[in-house]
Amino acid sequence: MTSTQEIADPRLKPPDDDDRVAHYVRKDDIVRANVEGVPVRALCGKTWIPNRDPKGLPVCPICKRIMDNVRNRGSN
Repeated sequence: MTSTQEIADPRLKPPDDDDRVAHYVRKDDIVRANVEGVPVRALCGKTWIPNRDPKGLPVCPICKRIMDNVRNRGSN
């Protein structure tokens, strides 16, 4: 019999992470994460496997700043 060992991915935040903000993530990535259970990466760089609805949470200030810059660049 072969034994296996689970190795934690240091780039992922644990599920009990106290992150109480919503992050901006590509829509296709969210769909894939919900279907396949794979991690997503937010604009701010946070990588995690989504497991709760962010509705009602404040937006991550770093994600918001990046998204505002992208939107402003597109309006020029």
